[in-house]
Amino acid sequence: MEHYEPPADGGPGAHDAARYDLCDHCGQVVLDVELLGALVPDSSAVHAFDPGLDGRRAVTACSPEHLAVLIDRYRNRPFVHEEQWAGKVCRTLSDYDEPVPLALVAALSGLSEHQAQRGVDWHNARAREWRARYGDPGNDAGE
Repeated sequence: MEHYEPPADGGPGAHDAARYDLCDHCGQVVLDVELLGALVPDSSAVHAFDPGLDGRRAVTACSPEHLAVLIDRYRNRPFVHEEQWAGKVCRTLSDYDEPVPLALVAALSGLSEHQAQRGVDWHNARAREWRARYGDPGNDAGE
């Protein structure tokens, strides 16, 4: 397991872990007041409870150069709407233990039924790909 130490020149409060974060590019530990940040488009980003923040990821960097690299990386990453819809469906379904009709999932997630279905289909296709590559985690025999 990795262990991150505060920078040696951290000054007062240097051992307060809440005052630090990591550069998303290089992993360097950075004092919070020195961090640079940006919101970048990311279809895999689904906020835990605020749909208005879906599709945007906060990135942090230790330098303007690393922030530029991160912004370019996300700018060039395709925004896959089905991935975003799948995340919204999963967030909605996390509140339920029983099956939920698609019309209700759509209404609760703010999607049309067509979008919700495409999100479910996208999610299921990724699950099938994962099982084909790594096997079924529920099958201990590896079959």
